[in-house]
Amino acid sequence: HQREFDERFTADGVTKLSASGLVYRHYGKDVIRELYPALPDEHLEYAYLKMYESFMQAIDAIDTGVEVAPEVNFRDNTGLSSRVGRMNPRWNEENTPDIADAKFEEASKLCGEDFISVLSGIVESQIPAFELVEEALLKRCDVDDSGEIMMFPSGGMPWKQHLYELEKKHNVEPLVKYVLYTDQAGMWRIQAVTEEGFAFKNRLSLPEKWRGVRDDDLAKIAGIEGCTFCHAAGFIGGNKSYEGVLQMARVALKEGKN
Repeated sequence: HQREFDERFTADGVTKLSASGLVYRHYGKDVIRELYPALPDEHLEYAYLKMYESFMQAIDAIDTGVEVAPEVNFRDNTGLSSRVGRMNPRWNEENTPDIADAKFEEASKLCGEDFISVLSGIVESQIPAFELVEEALLKRCDVDDSGEIMMFPSGGMPWKQHLYELEKKHNVEPLVKYVLYTDQAGMWRIQAVTEEGFAFKNRLSLPEKWRGVRDDDLAKIAGIEGCTFCHAAGFIGGNKSYEGVLQMARVALKEGKN
């Protein structure tokens, strides 16, 4: 809150550090190392940066008054800062030093649990997935000559952020439009890749005429056997076989460019 303070996590950071972010910048690696002592140095650096981006930056932004966007359509009151705020005694409730101390302990526990939950996801899930995503990206032309369709043997792993970073690393052009993978039931899925920085804006959505249609009706409209569904928003669809879902991707790619 000092007028002259303008420290950022990185030189090009858009969010000024709060007290929490400042502590993390200086001691974050030590904390991660304490929790994951066997983590290689390159993975420690990755986890340190990702942890700020995925967890700490939002806390800094809320504390220092940085909006998530120039205009927002709704307010999210489910984040950590909101949940901690709801732990404070209400204006018309009893509030003694002992009650305030107890509430503080509850809030500290919640913050610690959230921190570890996000960190474990990065270290135990995202980092192991990175090499698999890179392998699939480099083999994408084996899936389709266009280079715009990728395939994972199974789904469930985090891949979007890795894909954005790896496309830059390997100077991928054109960018990947669809990712194919199986779900827990063994059905093949086709998922449109979103534009970086957007949750719902796809690089190339599935064809309009497929959207909201299922099973035989979809197979007939698409001219592809085994179709199971296409979401009404056009971001994901399914097929009973790999050959079928690959054909869906190829048709969607062709129709999307016409």
